[in-house]
Formats: sequence, structure tokens, C-alpha cells
Amino acid sequence: MKNTAIIVPNWNGKENLGACLDSLLCQSVNCTIIVVENASTDGSLEYIKKNYPAVELVVNKKNLGFAGGVNSGIRRALELKCDAVALFNNDAVADKEWLKTLFLKLKSEDRLGIVTGKLVEANEFKLDSTGDQYTVWGLPFPRGRGEKNTFKYDKDAEILGASGGASLYRVSMLKEIGLFDEDFFAYYEDVDISFRAQLAGWKILYEPSAVAYHEIGATSSKIPGFTTYQTIKNLPWLFWKNVPRKYLFSVGIRFYLAYFSFVLSAISRGQFMPVIKGLFVSVIFMPKKLIQRHKIQSSAKVSPEYIWSIMTHDLPPNAIKLRKIRSIYHKLIKKV
Repeated sequence: MKNTAIIVPNWNGKENLGACLDSLLCQSVNCTIIVVENASTDGSLEYIKKNYPAVELVVNKKNLGFAGGVNSGIRRALELKCDAVALFNNDAVADKEWLKTLFLKLKSEDRLGIVTGKLVEANEFKLDSTGDQYTVWGLPFPRGRGEKNTFKYDKDAEILGASGGASLYRVSMLKEIGLFDEDFFAYYEDVDISFRAQLAGWKILYEPSAVAYHEIGATSSKIPGFTTYQTIKNLPWLFWKNVPRKYLFSVGIRFYLAYFSFVLSAISRGQFMPVIKGLFVSVIFMPKKLIQRHKIQSSAKVSPEYIWSIMTHDLPPNAIKLRKIRSIYHKLIKKV
């Protein structure tokens, strides 16, 4: 591997962008930094041009979200003949050795497709992510989120998925499995591509010594109802595209119990319109996702049992209300 690019998608992130780019320009290995300007209205484009002339710009005429934004950057990296691309959030700051650590790990094994590191909250006291997991309830979650930043996750490990906020991807893998699903726009597109990588026989590794610091929700919090809409829209797609047929029923019955509890909970919080919009778009695009599912599953190179073995056989750690639903579910199953 020779050439590496770091891709930073940006939408109205000017207030955080300086610290982010400063940390990337100080990396201990040479790389190309590509900022994807997603039609910001806060002066981000002018700010980058004035203060960061060494940074390459990809300018989109409209906001393509995280998925579409990073795809724009990846396509530019392909034009530059890069062998690996790192994705990095505009509201994060990287340790000086972050990229080098990920790069050396990715280089060490041919079938290693993605390497992710330890993503810590900006205050350094708690973790944001040490990789992504997917449960037998059809729910993804960031491993370690909200836990104290202790030694618990200080060993490297194979994991199901990698956070799109601070991970390194092998270009040959992306050419095989495809880029991010732009219909997701934001939320769970990184779990989707990780799932597709696993199904295609690629490995994903967590490397704890690659550290970055993240200001959680700095972008999504600017749009009311955004998180609810994206969650309701994307969760069914993630399930239907990637869960092997052998486990569709067992995971599906749990998933839809959880999913509709989310729907009711969001409506009770006054999020009626984001919920309805999310449900509508999710259903409208479902035929397309089922066609994608056929392609993904028919070309799978690993067994359903392997996928089952790397899934988390529990609810996400913070799913307190869902544990009550799980109790009801277990009672119903026993009666059947």
C-alpha cells in the first residue's frame, strides 16, 4: 500500500473544522486530505480555501449527507490511485499517530478490509466507540459508548463493524463490495458497509492505540427530528439487506418488536412527522433494498453461522425499555 487519503465530509461545521484539519495535517505519515463540502451555508468553503490551501476540496452542489459525501471523496481518492481511504468526522480530532497506526495494521493482513480505532468523547472521560456491533434484535450499537475510558478496551479485537467517523478502509475491498449506500444519507451506513464486508469474507479489526476524540452530535443536533427520521428510515434497510435468510425470522420478530416500540416512543415525544416521513421513505425504497439484498446474499463468501457468531446475542447495553419487551417476548415464545 502506498497512497492514503483522509476524507472529511463537512456540512456547516466551520466551528469545529479548524481543530479537525489541524490534527490531520499533523499526522506522522504523508497523506492526502480531502474535504467534501456538502453545500454549507456557514462560510465553511471560504474558510477552508483561505486557511487550508493544502487541503483538496470536493464541492457538492447540495448536501448529500454522510454517505453521499464520503462517496464523493472516495471517488476522488480512486482518481488519485489511493490504496486506502480513511474517513474522519469534521467534529473530531486525531492523535498524531492515528493514521499511521491504522495503516500499519491494515497492511499486516491481506483480507483485513477495515481497521477502526478508539473514538473517545471530546472531554476524554468517556468512550464514543470501539467499533460497531449488531444484535440478534436487529439493532446496531457503538461498542463501549458512554463507558468510562479505562483499560477495558485496550486489546485489539475482530469486530463486526467500524465507525465511519474514524476508520481506514482498503480500496480493493470497496471496489469489490461497493461504496456506501447513499439512500441511508446518515446513520447506520457504516454498519451496512461493514456487514457487506463481512458477508464478502473481509475482516474488520479494532486497534485501541489509534485514538481520536469526537464531539458527539455536533452536526446532527442542528436539525430537529433528524436523528428520529434517519433511524426510523434506515433500521429496516439494514436488517433486510444484511441478515442471512436462515436468521430472518428469529431476528426479524425481535427487530420489529423493538422497531415499533421506537416508533411509539418517538411519537409520544412529539416526533410524529419525522416518524411518519421515516416510515414512508423506508417502505417506498424497500423494493430497491430487497434487490440489493439478493445481490449481497447471493455473493456471500461466509456461512450464515459465521455471521450469527459475530452478532451480539443480547440487547444494546442502553436498551432499558426494550428489556421489558424482551421479557414479554420470552413469555410468548414459551407459550408457543
